[in-house]
Amino acid sequence: MSPAVPPSAPLTTAQACAALGVKPATLYAYVSRGLVRSEPGPPGTRERRYHAGDVAALSARQAGRRDPQAAVQASLNWGQPVLDSALTTVLDGRLIYRGQLAVELAGWATVEEVAALLWTGEAAGHPALPLRARLNLGGHPRAGRALEALGYALTHAGAHDPAAHDSRPEARLRQAARTLGLLYATLERHCRVPPAPDLPLHLRLARAWARPAGAGLLRRALVLLADHELNVSAFAARVTASSGAGLAHSVLAALCALQGHRHGLAPLRAHDLLQSALHRDPRAALHEAARRFGQAPGFGHPLYPAGDPRAAALLAALAQEQPAAPGVQAALALCGAAQAETGDHPTLDLALAALIHALDRDAEDTATLFALGRAVGWLAHALEAGQGGLLRPRARYVGPAPADGAPGG
Repeated sequence: MSPAVPPSAPLTTAQACAALGVKPATLYAYVSRGLVRSEPGPPGTRERRYHAGDVAALSARQAGRRDPQAAVQASLNWGQPVLDSALTTVLDGRLIYRGQLAVELAGWATVEEVAALLWTGEAAGHPALPLRARLNLGGHPRAGRALEALGYALTHAGAHDPAAHDSRPEARLRQAARTLGLLYATLERHCRVPPAPDLPLHLRLARAWARPAGAGLLRRALVLLADHELNVSAFAARVTASSGAGLAHSVLAALCALQGHRHGLAPLRAHDLLQSALHRDPRAALHEAARRFGQAPGFGHPLYPAGDPRAAALLAALAQEQPAAPGVQAALALCGAAQAETGDHPTLDLALAALIHALDRDAEDTATLFALGRAVGWLAHALEAGQGGLLRPRARYVGPAPADGAPGG
C-alpha cells in the first residue's frame, strides 16, 4: 500500500468531495466542525480550496471505520498513527517537537535543552545534564565498533544500575539523563579519550572524535536527529517501555531496531553514493545507486514530498561553514542532478553523509551520530509509553487451519 502522503496543492470542492465520497453540503459541514481547513480560491471567484492533508487524514479515518482490520494493517506501514503522542509530529512538511519547529531549534538549542523539551515539555527546569553514569564501564568487553559499545553499555546498565527500575516520575527523568550521559561516556571510552561529563554533549562528541572545529555542526545535527515521530526505533522503545522495562533496556531495543538498512543504516548507503559522486559524474552515480537499490539512497522521503527540512537546514549550514569540502560539493552536485533527473529532494541521510565526510570520519560514524542524536527521542518515547498500558496488538491469523481432530480443532 502506498504511503498516505498528502499532495502539496490544495483541492477544489469537486476533488475534495470525490476523495471523501461525499456531497458538497457534507464537505461544508466538515469545514464548520474544523475537520477540514479551507482557504479562498483564485482571485475574482467565490470558490474555496481545501487542505489536502486534512482530506487525506479524514478519508483514512473513514476507511478505518468501514474496515477496522484493513486500517490496522495499513497503519503499520507508513499509515495513520496507531497511538497518541504529545512529542513530535510532521505537519505541512515541517518537523515539530512539542509545538516548536525542529529546524529553528537547530539554530540555537543544545542537545540538553531539546532533551528537556521532549522529556518534560519545557526547555528549562530539567534534570542537570549530562549526569555522571556512575557505572563501571570496564564491566563489559571492548567493542570493535561504536554501536556495539553502546549496546554493551546499555545491556550492562539495564542489569546493574540500581536506579533502573525506580518508577517515580522524578527518578525516571534522572534515569533518562543518566542513560543519555552513559552513551556519551561509552563513546569517550571507545575512542580512548578521558571522560568529560561536565561538558555539553555536542562538545563531548566533538572532543571524542577529535573534531573541535565541527562542534557547531554536530550540535545542529544532533538536534535535527532528536526525534521523528513514530519511526521504527521509537516504536521499539515504546513497546519495550510499556512492558515495564527500564529506560536502558528500552533504548537498547531501539538501538537494535536502528541497525537496519531501511532505518538507521540508510545514511551508510547515502555515504556510498557520495563517495561514488566524488569520482564520477553525479548523474551516473545516481543511476548506478538506483539500479542497485531501486531508489537513490538519500533522496525522496515519504513524509516530505516537498523536501526534508532537516536536510535543507544541515546542507545549508555545511555549505556556509565548509563550502570547499569535497563531500559538501559532491552532495550539492547530487542534489542538482536528482532534481533535474527525478525531481527528488535530499533527505537527512544525505546531509549526515556529507557532514561525516566533511569531518573526515569513517562512514560508520553516520550510524553512530544517528544513534546518539535519536537517543533523546527514544528516551522521550520510553518515558511517555511507560505511563500507559501494555502495547500488545493482536495478530490477524492467516496461517493454515488445524486438521480435523487436532487439539483446538
